[in-house]
Amino acid sequence: MQDLPEYLTVKQFTEKHPAFTAGGLRSAIYWKHETLEKSGAISHLCRRVLINEPEFLRFVQSGGLRSVRGAA
Repeated sequence: MQDLPEYLTVKQFTEKHPAFTAGGLRSAIYWKHETLEKSGAISHLCRRVLINEPEFLRFVQSGGLRSVRGAA
């Protein structure tokens, strides 16, 4: 059986991982939306953004958020 994603809202994620701020996460989601969605790090439930915790942390660890704004 495939591992199920562990989804958290931005607020839940920041409470669990205080190194991340809500504003920083929202900025990263805004600027890297396509890449995060393709990697499976985020999903949408209507207007709510859900963070797949293990995939998002893998994305961060691989350097995916090294540069958030602009081309990189």
